Amino acid sequence: MEPVYLDFNATTPVNPEVVAAMQPFLEGFFGNPSSIHYYGRESRNAIDESRDDVARVLRAKPAEIIFTGGGTESDNLAVIGLARSHKARGTHLITSRIEHHAVLHAFEYLEKNEGFRVTYLNPGASGQIAPEDFEKAICADTILASVMSANNETGVVQPVKELAQIARARGVLFHTDAIQSFGKVPVFPHEWGVDALSLCAHKFYGPKGTGVLFLKHGLTIEPVAYGGFHEGDRRPGTENIAGIVGFAHAAKMAAASDFNSENARLRELTETLWQGLGGLPGIRRNGHPEMRLGNTLNVSFDRIDGEELLMNLDLEGICISSGSACMVGSVQASHVLLAMGVPEQMARATVRFSLGKTTTPAQIARTVEATCSVVNRLQKLKKT
Repeated sequence: MEPVYLDFNATTPVNPEVVAAMQPFLEGFFGNPSSIHYYGRESRNAIDESRDDVARVLRAKPAEIIFTGGGTESDNLAVIGLARSHKARGTHLITSRIEHHAVLHAFEYLEKNEGFRVTYLNPGASGQIAPEDFEKAICADTILASVMSANNETGVVQPVKELAQIARARGVLFHTDAIQSFGKVPVFPHEWGVDALSLCAHKFYGPKGTGVLFLKHGLTIEPVAYGGFHEGDRRPGTENIAGIVGFAHAAKMAAASDFNSENARLRELTETLWQGLGGLPGIRRNGHPEMRLGNTLNVSFDRIDGEELLMNLDLEGICISSGSACMVGSVQASHVLLAMGVPEQMARATVRFSLGKTTTPAQIARTVEATCSVVNRLQKLKKT
């Protein structure tokens, strides 16, 4: 029997239509886009058209789109590049303790190595950052803040528009990691009022290794790598043409989808999953039950080892994760859940179910049956 895949927040399968759009640039159109001959011009044209497509999807200007090597690079470029470029105005930065490590580690680097001060905001028990806490953290020399739009582990949605409005009123640049949001909800950086926004193709049925950083027109940013004048002298390196074409095609397909009906479908399946699991002893649902992405359910269990739970579920053909896929191999409690006040033992015994376009009611029923069986077995073993 084919395994049930419920780890769409970690990565999504590449849509066959996206693969078909990429194929010509993996074969015949192989030229370096910096070359002026025919093959180079064909590649350059593909990048320009893709940039125009992504800009239209985001309701932005083509010059505001920077292609990168993925979500981590987009986050790093936004945080480090903006902080360095605007350091003359101040050295204070703000972020939250529930950010992806691509953001958190960038702030930690700036704090340890480049003389910046960082305020790390704690969420409430529901996983949301309070706008009043954000506003109180801003001081005279604050130049940049970054708060994600939706958490990759819990799915909790942040009040990004309100936070960005506060930042703008105080003259603070605002970046949001929208990597989990795009493809699930409409994402329009100008309407949100943000100065920078990160995206990653493999979260919305595009290829791995391709990302975008939206950077508001007129803002300066320092590159974090050196070696060329690509992407408007902001991100050097020969462009991944096939990946960029795939990103644009996947973005257009995501924008053309019916967000409301798909979110409603996934939310219903998620609630069915929770109803099936909610009677298990010692179970806890993490994160706001309503202000979250409809596809995500994060739960913790009492008296169970998280790694053991994941391994046993995998043997039952249920493919899920404990949270951030970037933390694979590190058996440690989720920093997101600890920041939310979840006890460390339960934070270690946590799993994330994240649903996607191919998830069916039958798969949810199978997941409930397998999870209940595994949890009951493991909890009985702990008693003996």
